Amino acid sequence: MGSDALTDTRFVGYRRKLIENIRNLGVQDLETLQIFDQVPRHIFLPEGVWPRAYEDAPIPIGYSQTASQPSLQAYYLSLLKPVATEKVLEIGTGSGYLTALLASCSEHVTSIDIHSDFIGLATERLRVQNISNVRLVEGDGAQGWPSSKPWDIVVLTGSVPTLPSAYRDIMAPGGRLAAVVGREPIMEAVSYTHLRAHETAADLVCRLLLEKK
Repeated sequence: MGSDALTDTRFVGYRRKLIENIRNLGVQDLETLQIFDQVPRHIFLPEGVWPRAYEDAPIPIGYSQTASQPSLQAYYLSLLKPVATEKVLEIGTGSGYLTALLASCSEHVTSIDIHSDFIGLATERLRVQNISNVRLVEGDGAQGWPSSKPWDIVVLTGSVPTLPSAYRDIMAPGGRLAAVVGREPIMEAVSYTHLRAHETAADLVCRLLLEKK
C-alpha cells in the first residue's frame, strides 16, 4: 500500500473524521474501519475534487457517474466480511476506491466497468497504491457476467431496479452479494447469502445468527 498518500498531512485528519462519522452511523466493525484508515480516498478521485474527498457523500467522477458515499461502502464491507481466501466480483469499478477496499481484505478482486476511461484511471491508481491482487475488465455487467467459476462475493456498485438472477447463479455456496435495489425515491441496500449445499433457509438463519456472536 502506498504510504505517501496515507501520511499526507492535508488529509489525515479528514480521513479520521470520516471514519468516526461512519462509526457513528452504525458501522462498528473494527476491521472495516481499519481498512478505511489504510486506503486513502482522495487518490481515487479527480484532483479537482480532493477538497471534498473525505465528505460522506457521492462525488462526481464523469459520465454522469459518482463515487459512492463511503458510509454505504462501509456498510457493504461490514455485511460481506471478505476474508483473505475469498474471490470477489465487483460490477462497476468507478473510481476504483471500493475495488481497493475489497482487495485489502480478500484474495483477489475482478472488477468490471463499461467505461474504458474508468478502467484506465483505476489501473494507475491501484498501481500507485501497490495493490496488485486485482483484475480490471472493460465490459457491461448490468444483467450478469459470464463466469466459469463461482464467486465468494459479488458487489453491484450501481443501483438496479431489480436484482438480476444471473448473479445468484454464479455465487459459491455460502457466497454473499450486496447491491442497492429499487427506483428513486424508494431504494434500499440489500444483501443476499447463497445457501450452502444441503442447507435449508432455517439453517442459513441459524448460521448467520451464530456468526454475529
